[in-house]
Amino acid sequence: MNPKKLTAEQIEKLYAFTRQHYVEYYDLQTELVDHLANAIEAQWEQNSKRSFEEALQIEFKKFGVFGFMEVVEKRQAALQKKYHKLVWNELKNFFRWPKIIGTLATIGIVFYALKLFQQDVVIVQMAFVVLVVSFFVGIFWLSRKNKKNRQKTGKKWLLKEIIFGYGSITGLMNLPMQIALNVKGENYSDWALLFFSFFIIFMALGEYVVLVLIPSKAETFLKETYPEYNFVN
Repeated sequence: MNPKKLTAEQIEKLYAFTRQHYVEYYDLQTELVDHLANAIEAQWEQNSKRSFEEALQIEFKKFGVFGFMEVVEKRQAALQKKYHKLVWNELKNFFRWPKIIGTLATIGIVFYALKLFQQDVVIVQMAFVVLVVSFFVGIFWLSRKNKKNRQKTGKKWLLKEIIFGYGSITGLMNLPMQIALNVKGENYSDWALLFFSFFIIFMALGEYVVLVLIPSKAETFLKETYPEYNFVN
C-alpha cells in the first residue's frame, strides 16, 4: 500500500493554520508547513486512519504553550544577524583600497569645514541633525516602497522586511542627536574635530549602505536566502 500523502488542499490548510497562529512571513510559513506536512505523513505511516486535523493538533502541541513564537523569534534573530553582516561587509569596502582614498578625503573636507565653522554652533549642530532626519526620511520611503510591493505579491518575506523596514543603525541615530544637543560654540581640539569628522562620515556611509546599497541588491540577497523566491514572486 502506498503511504498516505497530504493533498494540495490540506497543504493550503497548513498555510492558513500558520497564519491563524500569527506567523505572517511567507518564508516562515513555508518552513513550518514543510515541517508539519512531513510530521503528519510520518504519523500516517504509523496510523493511516488518523484524521488530518487530529494529526495536525498532535504536531502543534509539540511546539509548546507559545506555539510557533519561539520558531519565529529564532528565525528573526538569525536573519537580523545575517542582515547586520551584509551591512558591515558593504561598509568595510569604503575603508579598503581604492575607496578608502575617497573616504579619507571626505573626512578631511569635513574636518576643515568643522574647524572653520566650529564657532558657529548652529552649523555644526545641523551637520548631525541632517544625518538623523535624512535617515528616518529614507526609512519611511523604503517602508512605503516595500508596502506597495507587498500589496502586489500578497507575501511578506522576513529578510525583505528587515532590509526595507528596520535598518541596521536605527538605534545609533540617538548618538548624533546627543552630540548635536551638547556641542557648544567653542574651540575644540583637532583630535575632537577629527573624531566628529570621522563619526559624521561613518554614519553617512552607514545610511548610504542601509538606505541605498543593500536595498538595491535586495533581490540578489533574497534569491540566495530563499530558493523558492523566484517561483512565488
